[in-house]
Amino acid sequence: MDFGTPMSDAGSLRVGNVTTLRGWPSARSSAQPTTSTQDREWDLLLLCTAGFILTAVGRVHELFPSLNVVRPAIVTGLLSILLFALDDQSARRLKWIAGGPMTWMLALAGCAVLSIPGALVPGHSFDYVLDEFAKTLVMAIVLAGAIRGAGDVERIIRVLFWGVVLYSVVVLMRFDVTSGGDWRLGHLYYYDANDFATVSVASIPLGVYLARRTHSWRRVLSVLALIVLSITIVRSGSRGGFLALVSTGVFIVLSVRAISFGRRLAAVAIVGVVLFVVASERYWTQMGTILSKTDYNQTEETGRLQIWQRGVGYVLTHPILGVGVDNFGAAEGMLAPFAGRQQYGVGVKWNAPHNTFLQVAAEMGLPALAFFIAMIVSAFRVLAPQRRPRGLPPPPVPPALKQALRGSIIGFVVGSMFLSLAYVEVLYILVALAIAVRKLERRARHVAATPVAVL
Repeated sequence: MDFGTPMSDAGSLRVGNVTTLRGWPSARSSAQPTTSTQDREWDLLLLCTAGFILTAVGRVHELFPSLNVVRPAIVTGLLSILLFALDDQSARRLKWIAGGPMTWMLALAGCAVLSIPGALVPGHSFDYVLDEFAKTLVMAIVLAGAIRGAGDVERIIRVLFWGVVLYSVVVLMRFDVTSGGDWRLGHLYYYDANDFATVSVASIPLGVYLARRTHSWRRVLSVLALIVLSITIVRSGSRGGFLALVSTGVFIVLSVRAISFGRRLAAVAIVGVVLFVVASERYWTQMGTILSKTDYNQTEETGRLQIWQRGVGYVLTHPILGVGVDNFGAAEGMLAPFAGRQQYGVGVKWNAPHNTFLQVAAEMGLPALAFFIAMIVSAFRVLAPQRRPRGLPPPPVPPALKQALRGSIIGFVVGSMFLSLAYVEVLYILVALAIAVRKLERRARHVAATPVAVL
């Protein structure tokens, strides 16, 4: 795939009285798509995709059950698909999102389908792929295709960020955390506390970007939102969430150079202060067990280390197509060394894999793991900062926005190392946004390479 002419091969091109470089848009090129002309306002398709994100990630219909009267997830999802299919705008053609992360995402979808016939419980895998995973993948394609410009990307990350913040606020208000036995949040709406800690961490870089972009009271709201997310992460008591938070903080400080060092250091400092002020002694005791050899994760058969070892065994016995989508628990109940106890009336726990990459390998096979990693790495590379010669117009997507999305991917990946998040919507939304960024840059290069008529 051609990503543009390298600067070493760029020649000069005179159009009228304007000199520019081949492969790069001219500041005066009237054909250059800009956010001011393409995505100046919300439209119905973008509103529907935003509504779907609020239900899929923010779970607003569970926070406020009265919304279920209109079935918001189904309505917004179906409307998004229909409107995208009927839209004839050039920026929303499927050709622009082909290749890159999209290729690997579609390959992963193929592995999911192929895993069904040989699954340990084929009916469950079929239902899960049809009812859950297919919906997530289709909506990721629609979201990537619906983006018209950088303004749309920013609108979507606002919806994603504030949806997570709203969920956090409601959870903190409705679920009590005491200093006694219930020192941490338990099972919440849809998520458990560990899962939501990772979702919260993945949202923090987006909040840092939005705090930089806004002014006055909106910036204050963004900072308050970061504080709320930090409190939620502490209240979750998640060790994986803590490691993800530290990794994301380091990435923001060292790598998000499109935001001034002072501002990104201040944002990370705010989160750090909240962490130390809100966290209880029990929380720090919990964090101190991460490397403990006496922790249940290393000593008990239901601990992560033992589950991971058995999971590697499932991969070795089912290396090509896996045990079936969402069948890791079934493997624990049917293939694990202790599964035979059930015939004697002894209960066996059907454990989750507690590692997203192991989950993909065990449930869909090693080829699927390769596609899954390639999808994430490709999305991360798409969002890498690029050098542009001086005197050229700004890139179609601000570098700070791309780096914020990179930070979100970092936070998700680190947290997912300890959780089963292979099919959750937030990952595919982030990948879809990376695909959209790639689309905008491809279109900008295409327009730059198109001859401009001289009147």
